[in-house]
Amino acid sequence: DRHLFIEGVEISPLNFTGTIRVDAILSGEVLSASGARHWESFDATSWSRGAVLSGRTKSGLVAALASHMEVDDASTAGPIERENGAGWAAERCRLPVRVAETRGLHRLVALVSSRDVAAPIEVVEARGDELARRPIAEHLGRHAAAWDERWRRADVTIDGALGLERALRFGLYHLLAAANPDDPRCSVGARALSGEAYRGHVFWDTEIFMLPFYVHAYPEAARALIGYRHHTLPAARRKAASLGYAGALYAWESADTGDETTPSVVVTPFGEVIRVRSGELEQHISADVAYAVEACVRATGDEDLLRGPGLEILMETARFWASRARCGADGLFHIDHVIGPDEYHEDINDNAFTNWMARRNLRAAAAAALRFGIKREGEAPGVDAEEIARFRAIAERMYTGHDPSTHLIEQFAGFDRLEEIDIASLGPRHAPLDVILGRARTQTAQVVKQADVVQLLALLWDEVPAATRRASFLHYDVRTGHGSSLSPGVHALVAARLGLHAATERYLDQTAEIDLGNAMGNASGGVHAAAMGSLWQAVIFGVAGVRAAPDHDEALLIEPRLLPTWRHLGSPLSWRGRQLDVHVEPGAVEIAVAGPAPLPVRVGSDGEPHREVLAEPGRRYAARRVDAGFGPWEEITS
Repeated sequence: DRHLFIEGVEISPLNFTGTIRVDAILSGEVLSASGARHWESFDATSWSRGAVLSGRTKSGLVAALASHMEVDDASTAGPIERENGAGWAAERCRLPVRVAETRGLHRLVALVSSRDVAAPIEVVEARGDELARRPIAEHLGRHAAAWDERWRRADVTIDGALGLERALRFGLYHLLAAANPDDPRCSVGARALSGEAYRGHVFWDTEIFMLPFYVHAYPEAARALIGYRHHTLPAARRKAASLGYAGALYAWESADTGDETTPSVVVTPFGEVIRVRSGELEQHISADVAYAVEACVRATGDEDLLRGPGLEILMETARFWASRARCGADGLFHIDHVIGPDEYHEDINDNAFTNWMARRNLRAAAAAALRFGIKREGEAPGVDAEEIARFRAIAERMYTGHDPSTHLIEQFAGFDRLEEIDIASLGPRHAPLDVILGRARTQTAQVVKQADVVQLLALLWDEVPAATRRASFLHYDVRTGHGSSLSPGVHALVAARLGLHAATERYLDQTAEIDLGNAMGNASGGVHAAAMGSLWQAVIFGVAGVRAAPDHDEALLIEPRLLPTWRHLGSPLSWRGRQLDVHVEPGAVEIAVAGPAPLPVRVGSDGEPHREVLAEPGRRYAARRVDAGFGPWEEITS
């Protein structure tokens, strides 16, 4: 119940008997860590059961809270008093206590906003009355049951890596708590609900790093997150138009309206003013959103999403790329003046990640439009065949930076001519590479802030030749400083798919330590939700090897790369309306399917034939490794 907050307190005097005063306060005087006020005004009142505080934000949102405090054994406590101030409302209780005896209190707080109802102040007291009439155990029981269901569809078990299993569960808790499947007007910020860093703004973190988890563990939430991008599509159109382009360019930092909120400058601790160009040039965000739409539809089978909001997002982002790309003298299309995921290099041309993702965006839009969007004779203006043909032509002739002779993808035009620096020679470091080397030298060197081409490999695995996957990973792995929390989890995923066990384990541990070990030194700003999502992806998509079959809309593919010290990896997965249990052991893969229809599941290793079974709901199947490959699936009874 997202309109209910419960607090509980237990007090056990160790060495005295007497009276304790307990204050339960609703305060509008709390400031953000930076000292900013989020609220314009507050009013405090009392009601029959407790205290009420209502406030108005600077953007005009009205929120009202009604608090009701109770003592577990009210017969031995004094009456609850109420007091209001200019921006606060309090309930006060004097509680007799005895040494070595435990007393308990709790309070319920109802929250209603003008996004929920037209008159939240009038409604919140009635809501509070309704909540207070029920015993606290009933509220807690419903809460626990809801979490049990969430964990049933999300929990990952690892036999052989207890610390990693705990870190993964820590991350999944935050991801599950942060998403709201009932509200497409909000998304998940970079620090989820745990801190104020980035002011709750939404980045590509949500679509690329978090949404894959939601798609497979909480598809209702994934649908709402796509809804947020559809809700903010008008702002993306405004941004594209302001830069002279067609279609939609999403904000690098997005908030409630979707308009760009990235600051234009930042001031370093040394007083240096640095221009921030991400909001202007980090344009791969539009392709990232389109990729998320495509992935969500593929995993859920939600044709209504693709036919409606999804198609509109795909078309408008494709129109942006069609207007953004230029045809060069070589007959290829190029995208100039961008920033890729590697933010050490600004205002570059033909960033591989951007170009490959834009190409994917154009192809996805063309395919969806051919199914649902082509206008017919006499219909209102929509998608026409000429526009689809243009999308396809640009995609087919997009510059990729791929060199078949070296099996390398150049990160951007000219990257290979930059100064080579041996990052390993810099030794253990706690500062980012741009601080150690200086911004000027970093920009002219082959040092990478975070996964860029490696990010491309993770997302577009089946579009990249096998030799290029390995060569490009090894090439960029030694050039990447992992100055972003988004990076090590992606390297873990790709390393796992390549069978590089030592690198996989190292990057998994590094990702797990970002929050629990405060490895980035900024945990006070909140958890790193993208790192949590990337840890899940590294384990499920990397080690377990789960992904969509490239040549079959419904088939799920499992190419396990279990680490040598792991004895078992198990996870539930949602896939196209079915619920799966997937278990990977050193010599076998076991699955069980629940849902309305059979599901094709394949198992194998990269480069060898796959074994497929049409898994019937309610039955269990196992495939066991034989020599270098897997034998046929067998139905099992236990």
